[in-house]
Amino acid sequence: MTIEKKQAINIAHVLTEALPYIQRFAGKIIVVKYGGNAMVDEDLKNSFARDIVLMKTVGMHPVVVHGGGPQIGDLLKRVGKESLFIEGMRVTDSETMDVVEMVLGGLVNKDIVNLINQHHGSAVGLTGKDGDLIRARKLLVKKKSAELDSPEIIDLGHVGEVESIDTSLVEMLVKSNFIPVIAPIGVGENGESYNINADLVAGKMAEALKAEKLMLLTNTAGLLDDDGKVLTGLNANQVDDLIEAGTIHGGMLPKIRSALDAVHSGVVSSHIVDGRVEHAVLLEIFTDRGVGTLIHGHRAGALDT
Repeated sequence: MTIEKKQAINIAHVLTEALPYIQRFAGKIIVVKYGGNAMVDEDLKNSFARDIVLMKTVGMHPVVVHGGGPQIGDLLKRVGKESLFIEGMRVTDSETMDVVEMVLGGLVNKDIVNLINQHHGSAVGLTGKDGDLIRARKLLVKKKSAELDSPEIIDLGHVGEVESIDTSLVEMLVKSNFIPVIAPIGVGENGESYNINADLVAGKMAEALKAEKLMLLTNTAGLLDDDGKVLTGLNANQVDDLIEAGTIHGGMLPKIRSALDAVHSGVVSSHIVDGRVEHAVLLEIFTDRGVGTLIHGHRAGALDT
């Protein structure tokens, strides 16, 4: 058998393996949080865009929510403004919020839209201000201290949390065969802007859209156990136990909590996906093995990877 024929047979096997997943998820909304290495490595950026376009081409409805922390930090440094973090969150005064809007709602958002369109998709960029998409309120952080009887309340400025989501604009775009690309900027009751954690926005967006899947791209292999092995196929109760045991901690906690909240609110499955792997999104959706951690809810079916 020639090498060309073996390659052709391998392609046929791949397509055959993907077929039941394509059938299962056709017409379903899949919310993908895009961030980490996948946003800065050129090969990974292009593979992500192709993955999203392929999903749309075979009948799925991807909705992209993106981050952009490093890009915000770079521009702040260039304008001579220091980045200050408390409890892992960027302190965002009015001047910093202007930079956040410029970077997330402008530079990063339009780069992603352009990248998807260059791969023959039809993407449209949004922020939470468009169509009153994301209503937000100020996030107040409680910090415990041994010196104080009650937790200290820290005001981070224009850092927010999701109050509500109006999905009508996103649903209109999805039905019109566009791919929404959403920057995690919310609007307060008086028109003020808020910078919101992208994982949180992606989770709340998946809940509001009644999505089939929530996929959170990260710079790790997934959720790891104490021996460094990837955990997958978990249900919500098992994840709660891992949090209680301290196996899930640090920077993974916000992602896991977003994923967990989503499945508790009706999203069929959440995935913590290794965004450092080329075509990670397709591998997680279309293959039997996947490249991350799956957390499934009560409605998960046998074909969930």
